[in-house]
Amino acid sequence: MIKTFQDLVVWERGHELVLEIYKITKEFPDEEKFGLITQIRRSAVSVCANIAEGYKKTTKDFLRFLDIAQGSLEETKYHLILSKDLEYYSFQQFVRLSELADQVGKMLNGLYQKLH
Repeated sequence: MIKTFQDLVVWERGHELVLEIYKITKEFPDEEKFGLITQIRRSAVSVCANIAEGYKKTTKDFLRFLDIAQGSLEETKYHLILSKDLEYYSFQQFVRLSELADQVGKMLNGLYQKLH
């Protein structure tokens, strides 16, 4: 039974993605401290924050928050590509994070369709 946003599997997977992103960005160059590190963390956190914020809203509002979460996820995916292309982390890490992001995206779409 779902009692809080934390019970939503999509939120759990999104939170897992955030934690992984925080881990890898600790290894990014110091010059990215106020650049890419901040951007990728912000966009990843936004996915989960929007799920959480929208959870207690009306269905119509929750759908809007899920849409925003999807946009933040797409932004995060771009940051992952950029970070990989800048060689800030390994290709294997990129694959893992991309698969997790894709999983979150599918779950967001599924929840959106279920509620719509």
